[in-house]
Amino acid sequence: MKRIGVLGGMSWQSTLIYYRYLNEEANARLGGQHSADLLIWSGDFAPFAEATAERDWDRTARVLCDAAKELATAGAELLVIASNVAHVAADLVESVSGVQVVNMIDVTARRLQEVGITRAGLIGTAAVMEDGFYVERMRKNGIECEVPSAATRKEIDRIIFDELVRGVIDDGSHRTLVDAIDAMADEGAEAAILGCTELSLILDEDDGMVPGFDTTRIHAVTAIEAALQ
Repeated sequence: MKRIGVLGGMSWQSTLIYYRYLNEEANARLGGQHSADLLIWSGDFAPFAEATAERDWDRTARVLCDAAKELATAGAELLVIASNVAHVAADLVESVSGVQVVNMIDVTARRLQEVGITRAGLIGTAAVMEDGFYVERMRKNGIECEVPSAATRKEIDRIIFDELVRGVIDDGSHRTLVDAIDAMADEGAEAAILGCTELSLILDEDDGMVPGFDTTRIHAVTAIEAALQ
């Protein structure tokens, strides 16, 4: 198995989920007492959250590239960026580190294509829903995305940053997220992309009217597949 470098801490709540998913998948495929071969870099989330709020992608990229080079030096043979929004810098991270990045957006799009879905609703941080890089990369992969209304986008972003990254799970927030998925389904979305790693804490893939696609789980499973090739 190739050694996987995980760029985590964005937030640590979702990095815990990655650690579990990666090890569960490795064990499911290899059996016995096997687990994943991992190196984990986990940074301070506060500066990252600030840079995200300010859409300071240069700052984000610098931190991620430095971390990726550390992981490469330590022996990482594949890289996993444990954050949807941080994939704004995925191509640069791969180029600078010289290590293949398992791109979350690409592998999620591939999974949607495998089941015949071409139009999906997208929920995540405001940056994921609004800044274009995520939707455009999905479109290049054959998936058209729609996003919730402006007011709903603002509330979803609040739920993520004020609650989920702190491990707070609220029933009312769960209802808000499901309602957002169902509203996009009413507009023609065939599926929902759970485009924030922390959404795994509060949503199951079958919570809405249309099937949900947990980007965290899809990413982790694909990373193990790549590591075993």
